[in-house]
Amino acid sequence: MFNKLKPKSEFSRNVLTLMTGTTIAQAIPIAISPILTRIYTPEDFGIFALYMSVASIVSVIATGRYELAIMLPKKDEDAINIVVLSIIISFLVSFITFLIIFFFNAQISNILGNPKISSWLYFIPLTVLLTGLYQSFNYWSNRKKEYKRLATSRVIRSGTTASTNIGMGISGLGSSGLILSGIFGQIVATIFLGKIIFKKDKGVAQSINKLKIFALMKRYIKFPQFDLPSAIIYTLYTNMAIVFFSKFFEASVSGFYFFANRIIKTPFSFFISAFSDVFYQKLSKSRDYNKIANEINSFSIRLLKITLIPFLIVIYSSYYYVEFIFGKGWQDLYIYIDIFALPIYIGLILAPYGHVLKIINRQEISMYLHLLRFVVLVLFFSSYFYINYPLKFFLYLYALLDAFLHLILAFSVDILIKNKENINLKRLWIIILFVIVNYIII
Repeated sequence: MFNKLKPKSEFSRNVLTLMTGTTIAQAIPIAISPILTRIYTPEDFGIFALYMSVASIVSVIATGRYELAIMLPKKDEDAINIVVLSIIISFLVSFITFLIIFFFNAQISNILGNPKISSWLYFIPLTVLLTGLYQSFNYWSNRKKEYKRLATSRVIRSGTTASTNIGMGISGLGSSGLILSGIFGQIVATIFLGKIIFKKDKGVAQSINKLKIFALMKRYIKFPQFDLPSAIIYTLYTNMAIVFFSKFFEASVSGFYFFANRIIKTPFSFFISAFSDVFYQKLSKSRDYNKIANEINSFSIRLLKITLIPFLIVIYSSYYYVEFIFGKGWQDLYIYIDIFALPIYIGLILAPYGHVLKIINRQEISMYLHLLRFVVLVLFFSSYFYINYPLKFFLYLYALLDAFLHLILAFSVDILIKNKENINLKRLWIIILFVIVNYIII
């Protein structure tokens, strides 16, 4: 009986394996959220969010984006050389980041508009290094279809971070506890993956060769040449709001915005992260546009069916559960959940589109599209200096603009791969109109 319930296709089995680990990993921070909101304030999360935003912006440079190329070579002997290349670049970028922070700490803190972040900037090089190492190990494991290994590493990282979050929070460390816990979780998960790879795959390490590393660096030069600028622009785009809110509003605004993102993304990430990783592995060597279009249609429609009802529940029930679950200091969180559920959800549903341009080796298109989105968002934020928006109205406009820009990216990719059948995007337009009506009503 149980055998009949097991997924028959390899794709479904792989998704189930990763989804199980991801579900547990994502459930842990959600489960402890009511504890965290009673030992940390929105201001604490605001400082933590600012640190993570700066670290994310720098971390995207960590490997030169060569970790994405680990999936592409036919031979493992070539792929392992790309792993080494990614690790070397990670150390180099981390060292350069340290030098910049050492000499320009005061100036950076002033730009960010929060003097409390000054001492924590020195930890960013470590976060950058750990991110580069973990991503390199992650893509190698994905290439080898070691989904149990990946699932376990995510659970270990989440569990380690959660337990230290609580311990440091009870000790009264405030935002320091959140930052240190995140770093400690990264360290443990990275060591876990690294040890297993060294133990199981050390045989292929004999193929590591300087000349081969340089040859592969040249072969996949489009990743740092086009995908890296694209990723930098995209990361600036996704983290700009945190930096902007931190500089021009109270720290609690960044805290609420960051926490709302966590609450909304976590349930949907149960499905989407696992689906997305396996989707990329499955099509990483495909150049057939019809096959890619069919897979992306099937992928996004399945996700929409699974997640639409939970999405609507998250929006319309937030007013009733926020204060009860998270405490009185967090009663305004429901406003941020209500406003930002739409762009976050659409961004998650359209996640595979980000992989498509890498698969077909058209990273330059991704760069141009992300640059367009970035410029539009910069212009919108700049308008704040000329138009005295009320905070809530400003947040509504930002959410709608973000959702719209996600759809523009997806439509552009559909045009490129001649995907005329994706009715899923039409459904998302309907959802946007539905939520706009909701915005007007409330």
